Amino acid sequence: MRFLFVHGTGVRRERHDRLFALVRDRLTARFPEARVDSCYWGDRFGATLGAGGRSVPGLRPAAGSAPDAVDAETAEWTLLLADPLCELRVLAEAGWADGGQDPYGPGVADDDAFAMPGVQPAGVRVLALLAGLPPAPPHPGDELGALLHGTGLASGFPAALTAAADSAEAARAADRATGEPQARELATALARAVTAGALADAGADADCTGAERDRLVELLTTRLGGDARVPGARAAAVLGRLAMRVTTQPLLNAWRGSLTVGATPALGDILRYQARGHDLREFLHARIAAAPGPTVLIGHSLGGIALVDLLALAAARGEAVPGTELLVTVGSQAPFLYELGALTALEPGAKLPYGFPRWLNVYDRQDVLSYLAGPVFPGDPRITDHEIGSRQPFPACHSAYWKQDALYERIEQAVAEAEIG
Repeated sequence: MRFLFVHGTGVRRERHDRLFALVRDRLTARFPEARVDSCYWGDRFGATLGAGGRSVPGLRPAAGSAPDAVDAETAEWTLLLADPLCELRVLAEAGWADGGQDPYGPGVADDDAFAMPGVQPAGVRVLALLAGLPPAPPHPGDELGALLHGTGLASGFPAALTAAADSAEAARAADRATGEPQARELATALARAVTAGALADAGADADCTGAERDRLVELLTTRLGGDARVPGARAAAVLGRLAMRVTTQPLLNAWRGSLTVGATPALGDILRYQARGHDLREFLHARIAAAPGPTVLIGHSLGGIALVDLLALAAARGEAVPGTELLVTVGSQAPFLYELGALTALEPGAKLPYGFPRWLNVYDRQDVLSYLAGPVFPGDPRITDHEIGSRQPFPACHSAYWKQDALYERIEQAVAEAEIG
């Protein structure tokens, strides 16, 4: 009997050798007479950036070019989308005490120093106006309503409005805004908080330009008695410096690099297989057929996808892959791709062809890259799903199968059930 291990996505030589040594030792301990081989394909069929990542903006700046810069406005909105209440939090904590510096220009007093007992702070009036805005999105006939509907922000607007109006940050900032200059800045901060909250709720579904976003802020600010065209002072000064510090273009370039170049072996292998998987399947077929005798195929992740495709395509042609008696997929996405209609070998709803071998599919509930095969091929007696619990979160659980005794126990059981000798 022979085992052939097929690794998954993103694995390259060093990682493969460590992983295969572990799998080989565990299988040999249970099947001392068996031959345990590996089918390493990462270097030959895995993805690489053929142009060295030149398609990634900012990753390879041209020689002599000036470094990219993020404008302050973009940087501030990056923070606001992450935390819509951040400006209100600054005003709540720092207030308008300026330490001798006049934030509103020459001749304008810091009214916080002259608050009179029994007089309602101007900021409380602004907050009351916010709380009095309709919780439902305005009618599309109204400019504010039309903007909200036209930008995809209408559904998230009520929750964003309530979150800002009911926040402890807004209440504290309103108490400290005793004069009109502070009230105007508070109105702008509240409008930006509501707009940012609606944008954050919509996420990628938002269809909102910077001009539309600014107009939303302006309309909301006007309804709160402020003027969005007058820049704020206290919050803008504090958050502007912080925003530029944490959202510089080099940092964005680093994020983009980690999401593209850094993810290329893992994500790129999957994309490359979907486009050019034939060569890998031919390679696997040759490796399986190279040794006579009954074979147990063990495929991890993308390796399992390729094996399901290979075996199903061969069986459909009446050309079963020689010697294959059992397929074991571990942490595989093949069932999910089948459901999506993205599995090369099978149309959605098609049954596994006659000649497809027994299939043991191992998954872990914490592994978001593992899926159930039985429910999408109902009634097929060849398929068995088996759960393994590594007690590890994702992504560690995606590789933790190979140290679990339960995995090898279940493989041993499946080999016995298939009467492979």
